[in-house]
Amino acid sequence: MTEATELAIAGVQISNLSKRFGDHLVLDDISMNVKPGSVTALIGPSGSGKSTLLRCVNLLETPDGGSITVGSQTIRAGDRVKDRELLTLRRQVGMVFQSFNLFPHFTVLRNVAFPQEKILGRSREEAEARARVLLERVGLADKADQHPGKCSGGQQQRIAIVRALALNPRVMLFDEPTSALDPEVGVEVLTVMRELADAGMTMIVVTHEMQFARDVSDHLVVMADGHIIEEGDPAEIMADPREERTRRFLNAVLER
Repeated sequence: MTEATELAIAGVQISNLSKRFGDHLVLDDISMNVKPGSVTALIGPSGSGKSTLLRCVNLLETPDGGSITVGSQTIRAGDRVKDRELLTLRRQVGMVFQSFNLFPHFTVLRNVAFPQEKILGRSREEAEARARVLLERVGLADKADQHPGKCSGGQQQRIAIVRALALNPRVMLFDEPTSALDPEVGVEVLTVMRELADAGMTMIVVTHEMQFARDVSDHLVVMADGHIIEEGDPAEIMADPREERTRRFLNAVLER
């Protein structure tokens, strides 16, 4: 899909991160190191804090404790984050959600180009040229002038990935990007994600796609009740998990 030389990748260091919603402690002293160019998969039961962890990385949620470092930029809980610092962080970190969050009144081309113009200051001509190149790479060049509503779910999610990539992020976050899709359609999205991994993009992926987690990720993190309960080599954990909670979760997912 893209050459590794095009990517200005970064690592992510999460240290003693905590997050509360009212009296509920959603993340409890989470520490995790994501090496530049690596793929980390987050798995675990619903409600374990995986999505909240992702949202803290780009400050869609404000951490209550700990720190997050992306590349050379560190954000510490309790610090007053200036608008400039937030913009710098958001430029570095692309995010793809379960829902596609595309603008329904824009064409596919404008969905990919418009954020580039607003965030990166590119001209319309430059932004649309970049959009067309990326749409071609994911097999959607023929959809450029259509509206998202005319595209399948898998196509819309690929458009959302392209929109994030067009901003030249150094890290990509994926929050269960195939959970709203039929399995056959989800394969289209997973193929694009595999190509990104092969190209060397730093990725953190919340997923229930166990084959993807085992075969594509470099590091597997298992979460439950706001804690990391196990982490390490994906194949080793899936073949012989150390924790009973991990074993129960894997059995439940794999038996579906």
